[in-house]
Amino acid sequence: MPATSRHDPVFAAVDLGATSGRVITGRVGPDELVLAEAHRFANTPVRLPDGLRWNVLALYQGMLDGLRAAARNGPVTSVGIDTWAVDYGLLDADGSLLGLPFHYRDGRNAAAAEEVLARCDGQELYGVSGLQHLPFNTVFQLEAHRSSAQWSAARTLLMMPDLLVYWLTGAVGAEVTNASTTGLFDARSGDWSDELMGRLGLERSLFPALREPGASAGTLLPHVAGFTGLPADTPVTTVASHDTASAVAAVPATEPGFAYVSCGTWSLAGLELDAPVLTEGSRAANFTNERGVDGTVRFLRNIMGMWLLEECRRAWERDGMPTGLEALLADAARVRPFTAVIDPDDPVFLAPGDMPSRIDAALVRTGQPLPDGPGGYVRCVLESLALAHRRTLREAAGLAGRELTRIHLVGGGSRNELLCQWTADATGLPVTAGPAEATALGNVLLQARAHGLVGGLADMRGLVARTQELRHYSPQGDPAEWDRAADRLAAHG
Repeated sequence: MPATSRHDPVFAAVDLGATSGRVITGRVGPDELVLAEAHRFANTPVRLPDGLRWNVLALYQGMLDGLRAAARNGPVTSVGIDTWAVDYGLLDADGSLLGLPFHYRDGRNAAAAEEVLARCDGQELYGVSGLQHLPFNTVFQLEAHRSSAQWSAARTLLMMPDLLVYWLTGAVGAEVTNASTTGLFDARSGDWSDELMGRLGLERSLFPALREPGASAGTLLPHVAGFTGLPADTPVTTVASHDTASAVAAVPATEPGFAYVSCGTWSLAGLELDAPVLTEGSRAANFTNERGVDGTVRFLRNIMGMWLLEECRRAWERDGMPTGLEALLADAARVRPFTAVIDPDDPVFLAPGDMPSRIDAALVRTGQPLPDGPGGYVRCVLESLALAHRRTLREAAGLAGRELTRIHLVGGGSRNELLCQWTADATGLPVTAGPAEATALGNVLLQARAHGLVGGLADMRGLVARTQELRHYSPQGDPAEWDRAADRLAAHG
């Protein structure tokens, strides 16, 4: 690949995940798309007496430090921000933040979900929002918040990326891909649902006007420009601020019939559609219809993802055991296949804590042998994730009336060769793995498109396919072994 010109425009992508944040710079030119990490910082939640909170002030400072590092490397054309979904901050009448935002893994949400569903049942909610039932959906979190003094003082609700954009620019808005994860968004009309807000007694004035990816979100406030060293007229561009939406925008698909798995802390497995699927079958199967770029629909289901493996590694590290991923994967490859399988979406795995012990308890409950050492746990987790990918994508294709030809596995999980190969084996479909930095690439590309450097989704994806390192996996082994493992897992459920 030819060297990238120093004169090509550079875009700063702020990409915040559940455990870390980064500021990535992306240089975009004809047939060129090169990323460089300017700054990385930890995302460490804080447990306060009233619950688990995001340390959003530390995240904001890390973002500013990253933008300053990016500015030292040369001119920056624009800034875009993506984060995870569902979590939010509340502002008072003066625009000040009312407390640190709650973490979606906080335990307060289950009871609140029951209260919401008592007033507006699951079928009604799904018929409007098309959103997968998860106990931490924003609509349920708001119910848990409503008895607080903070709620009484709240005048504006901003999703996490919108809050950070507000602190950079002073401009208030709600980016549409993240808004679509709240449970208060109309999947058909593409706007906030006055119907659901009215049913649930929520003030419409709390929710800002929607912004589409590509829209201007303003320019840097003077004190931000002064700290970062970026010019005061540096634009902040609205990107697909839900990190999965940015990742899907960067899926290097060049043919129809593709499915995707965006694999990181969560595995988001599904299809890109032109319209939502709001059938009772889709609701019963717990599929979500979230907004994508250009009015597309991300028809997918959340799977617990690499969280399971990372929590195992954290537990082993606390016990003084080796946690190097390469060695763990090598050990896992030597373990007898399908010794034990779990349902990654069992709610017992949601909270932080001792994951190996919770896996043991699930296996005892289902009459399966316990793993023999860390390699056994890793094999159990990865085979179980591959089976979850298989189940989810087959159900999605059936519900949407699609025939699948290929799976694109993007995100950090695309570096895990065992997971990629076992996903191909389990599904019987070829898997293209990569790019690992799909979210940052999608963020950069949407900024570049807003500045006229690339065209629509097809052009963006074609550029990713031509410039990024991809690996290809074909199904191997005996499909009947995966069928038997899937049947065994279904019987445990």
